[in-house]
Amino acid sequence: MKIAVLMGGPSAEREVSLMSGRAVVQALESRGHEVVAIDPKGGEVSVPQGVDAVFLALHGTFGEDGEVQKVLESARIPYTGSGPESSRVAFDKLASKRIFIERGLPTPKFATVKTIDACLPTDLSERMVVKPICQGSSVGLHFVSHQAEWEKALQDVLKYGTEALVEACIQGRELTVGIIGNKSCPIVEICPKDKAAYDYEHKYTVGATTYTCPAELSAATTKRCQHVALEAFKALGCESYGRVDILLDGEKPLLLEVNTLPGMTATSLLPMAAAAQGIQFPELCEWMVEDAMLRHSTKAGKTLTTSL
Repeated sequence: MKIAVLMGGPSAEREVSLMSGRAVVQALESRGHEVVAIDPKGGEVSVPQGVDAVFLALHGTFGEDGEVQKVLESARIPYTGSGPESSRVAFDKLASKRIFIERGLPTPKFATVKTIDACLPTDLSERMVVKPICQGSSVGLHFVSHQAEWEKALQDVLKYGTEALVEACIQGRELTVGIIGNKSCPIVEICPKDKAAYDYEHKYTVGATTYTCPAELSAATTKRCQHVALEAFKALGCESYGRVDILLDGEKPLLLEVNTLPGMTATSLLPMAAAAQGIQFPELCEWMVEDAMLRHSTKAGKTLTTSL
């Protein structure tokens, strides 16, 4: 196949996206495909003639927010991952939470703040997490327990939008559940080595975090977390693959967010979960493209088959 890999882009997660894109290009080339890398850093996409499908290795705005999906839909070009509307909703943490609550799915208590002089919501919890509503990769993530931290957090988070999301900070185990082909993968547990928060630095600094896959959980807890993750993925209307972030409060899983275009380096968490069930990185990348072609051909009334 001739495959275009969209990577980089205009978002705050540009450097992470470039890492994903380079890894995907190498993986697809190793499977014998003709691959062209495209960096829509200006927020515009031009796909060459003859491309069979687009692999979306973009993260953040103009990647996970549904905008690039709209462009590719209008051009009738198959692309990996979820569609425009489910991507938009999953990228919006507030919209996601409202759907989780409507569906009876567990998520931490939260509030929203629109002004920089808002009062510290002490009734929420003793320690809080303040984050942008529409960002990923822990961009703008702050942990707050007193007024000075609160003011600093709001100054930063409100740079990314008109509203900040404030969640109760749960002192639980941090887990992520990969979804491939509408099935839950083995769970990954995330443990920052210095017991700090899993922030941007801990995500992308080599050796700063320990990952365990499969996570050391009881069979019942594993099943519960995988079920909640898959239900969240379906509730937002997501397709094909993704990753669902969870905090485990005792034995109770609490949903944080659904990532529709998770990191795609060979050591990223979704590929790690796939490898734990015997799916190697190049095979995973190729399946994502084949699945995109299958789903988009079905919309066009054609018939294809693919399997992993």
